[in-house]
Amino acid sequence: NPKHPVNKGRLCAIGQAGLQTLYNPDRIKGPLKRSGPRGSGQYIEITWEEALGAISKNLVELEDKKDAQSAYLLTQPLRGSLKGLVSGFMAAYGSSNIVEYSLYDNKTLAVACKESMGVDALPYYDIANTNYLLSFGADFSTTWLSPVNLSMGYGEMRQGEGRGARGRLVQVEPRLSATGMSADEWVPAAPGTEGILALSMAYAIIEKGLAKGNDLSGWRSLLNKYRPEAVASVTDVSAEKIYRLAKEFAGNRPSLAIAGDTMASYSGGGACLAAVNVLNHVAGNLGISGGVLANPETAVNGTRPGRLGSLASLIEDASKSKVKALIIYNSNPVFTTPQSIKAKEALGNIPFIASFSSFMDETAVMADIILPSHTAIEDWGDDFPEPGPGIQAATISQPAVSPVFNTKGIGDIFLALAKKTGGKTAEKFAWAGYGDYLRDAWKGIYSANKEVAVGSLTFDDFWVKLLANGGWWEAGKDDKKTALSVNLKAAERLLQNEPCPFEGDPKDFPLYLVLHPHTRFRDGSTANNPWLQEVPDPVTSVVWGSWVEINPATASSLGIRQGDMAAIESPS
Repeated sequence: NPKHPVNKGRLCAIGQAGLQTLYNPDRIKGPLKRSGPRGSGQYIEITWEEALGAISKNLVELEDKKDAQSAYLLTQPLRGSLKGLVSGFMAAYGSSNIVEYSLYDNKTLAVACKESMGVDALPYYDIANTNYLLSFGADFSTTWLSPVNLSMGYGEMRQGEGRGARGRLVQVEPRLSATGMSADEWVPAAPGTEGILALSMAYAIIEKGLAKGNDLSGWRSLLNKYRPEAVASVTDVSAEKIYRLAKEFAGNRPSLAIAGDTMASYSGGGACLAAVNVLNHVAGNLGISGGVLANPETAVNGTRPGRLGSLASLIEDASKSKVKALIIYNSNPVFTTPQSIKAKEALGNIPFIASFSSFMDETAVMADIILPSHTAIEDWGDDFPEPGPGIQAATISQPAVSPVFNTKGIGDIFLALAKKTGGKTAEKFAWAGYGDYLRDAWKGIYSANKEVAVGSLTFDDFWVKLLANGGWWEAGKDDKKTALSVNLKAAERLLQNEPCPFEGDPKDFPLYLVLHPHTRFRDGSTANNPWLQEVPDPVTSVVWGSWVEINPATASSLGIRQGDMAAIESPS
């Protein structure tokens, strides 16, 4: 829908390639039961009745032993009505053990915003209306947060419509990203020092009398140790350049600083992200158009990412034989975690594992029973975007095609499992299908927002319009002026005092390994899609392969040439 506030009808490469996910011959085509050793990949086909019966049998046995708490759920981060269904299923069954895990889940950014600005939701970065965009490793044109939305905003910023001037982009990062390649200026800061650079710019703004806000003397005192002259050698950015960037940033309001996944992934990455919030605060960019805006609450409580449990606690509990049954949905920790965490060994210690994966990945192959779920094109679903587009918005989808294989929707799997398990779980989830559950969930949204959004429409008319539009949003409501600020005392507790630490003795490990999500593969989970393998990488043009990026001078000193095979070793 070209009117949808999140993507205005556009799709990223992964969205475009969804058709090859739908028709991929490597999809799991029906329920499977393990027939060989765990991890061997040996399975036999069974019916849905048999598969659901095997899972419910294990759950009922634990329930009968008053041991429901030993059943765990490991899932990708969930939002919307599916989150309500899945968390409600576990609660009705009697277990509070839900772990949401994804390698890239914006959790560090959410915590940094909560602790420094006191906001529970990720803010909206109003790139479209800014004059000066300072990005600390935020590769927003490919992967960061909402790349379709932010890329369109970047296009508007560069056109300068309504402002009379073309917006400027400065990219600070140790690795030249696709976004960095389109910047007016690229600043290669030393890895792990980006937060220190942001704080040094904040000090320079105050020192030169360009700061906005109250208690500037307190901020000057707090930031004194980050004087450009004091941090230039640490950051590999000269004091002259720091002063120049600070002057440009403060002198071209509204300006906006953002911080990306590279910083978030450092040890102490939260302090780096908080430092960028401090820079925005000192420059007066919080709560204004073209700066950082507070997103409104979603239409329904409890639809945001759960921040529930932790993978580390699940692995520890499994290692101690506290986990008797595990259900896994679209999460692959065996692949995305270091071997030192021993995720595979921990899963091997669980008596019963069920997976609802569409593909046989490194974690699904550890399961005893596999119930393959639909792809998004085959299924019902809704979502409350995180971060939102600056207004209250929701997306909904209905099945576009009939199921290609013998699979079921993830919501339908949980509803069928509730019925098989019986007791309170069955009583609470008596819907015939997830489409019905979704419709009833939206009746609550309709009632709560009737005066604002739907006027005199009956629910049936509202539902038809909702499906036709692919979502619902408050087009006429302006929630962008909510006050935001960084608390001085909170900042004092959060600030980065030294470069983020890296593993290994520099004598033995002299290079930095900079990891990042990829525009086509993210954490590797879409690497089985031929279309995505065939799309040239925007930086290197590599297709059907992987590569190492090394500074040419460093490569020359190591005797490495273009096309060589390289082996990478780390302390982990």
